Amino acid sequence: MNTIPSISAVRRQVSPTEWELRVNLAAAYRLAALQGWDDLVFTHISARVPGPEHHFLINPYGMMFEEITASSLVKIDLHANKMMDSPYDINPAGFTIHSCIHAAREDVACIMHVHSLNGVAVSAQKRGLLPISQQSLFVLSSLAYHDYEGIALNPEEQPRLVRDFGNKAYLMLRNHGLLTAGASPADAFLYMYLFEAACAIQLRAQGGGEELIQIPAPILDGIRAAASQVTRNQGSALVWPGLLRKLDRLSPGYRD
Repeated sequence: MNTIPSISAVRRQVSPTEWELRVNLAAAYRLAALQGWDDLVFTHISARVPGPEHHFLINPYGMMFEEITASSLVKIDLHANKMMDSPYDINPAGFTIHSCIHAAREDVACIMHVHSLNGVAVSAQKRGLLPISQQSLFVLSSLAYHDYEGIALNPEEQPRLVRDFGNKAYLMLRNHGLLTAGASPADAFLYMYLFEAACAIQLRAQGGGEELIQIPAPILDGIRAAASQVTRNQGSALVWPGLLRKLDRLSPGYRD
C-alpha cells in the first residue's frame, strides 16, 4: 500500500503560502469529484507554487479525486522531477498538458482538465459551443479550441497546444474534453462549472428537436462587464468560501 507522508511532515517542509495553495487545490479535486467530473483517476488539476522555480502541484496518479488531501499532492518541476518525496507517480498525459501551459502562461496559477461526458460530447460537435445560454456567453468571451492529436503523450504537441490556447481562460480539446486556466484553484473551478453547464444545456436543447435561438453578438460583446457586475467584482471569491463550507460537510479531510 502506498503511504503518503504525514500532514505535519509535509507542512513543515513548505511555506504557509504553499500550504494554503495545497488546501485549495485539494478542495478543487474534491469538488470536481462531487460534480462527477473525475473520470476515475484519469484527469488532473494543477497549481503553480509561487516562486521563481516553476514548480507545480498535481494529483498522485492512482488516488481518486475524493481521496486527495493537501499533503498528498505531488510537487514537480517542468521536467517532471519530484521536488518532495512521494510514493506516487504522476499522470504522464497530465504532465504533458499542464507543464507547457504553466511554462508559457505566467498569468495562470491553476489549470483544470476534465473528461466530463457533456464536455466531450460538445467537443465532438463541429460547431463547438453555441451561444444559446447565459452560461455559454461567459465561456465564449474567452474560448479557444485545440484539435485532437491522440492521448497527450507527445511533447511535440505542446507548442501547438500553447499556440491554440493563447491567452484564453477556456480551452475545448476536440474529441477529448474541457480545460480551464485561472489565477487560483477557485477561478479554475468556477470557469469549469460554467463550461460544463454550458455544454450540458446545449445537449439538452439540441435534444428537444426545436430550432435553437442564438444570442445576438452585441450581447456577447458586453458579457465581461456584466459578469463583473454580477459577481460584485469578486469573481470566484464570492462562491469559494461557500464551496469550502459544503466540502467540510460532505467531504471533510481535504485539509489534511
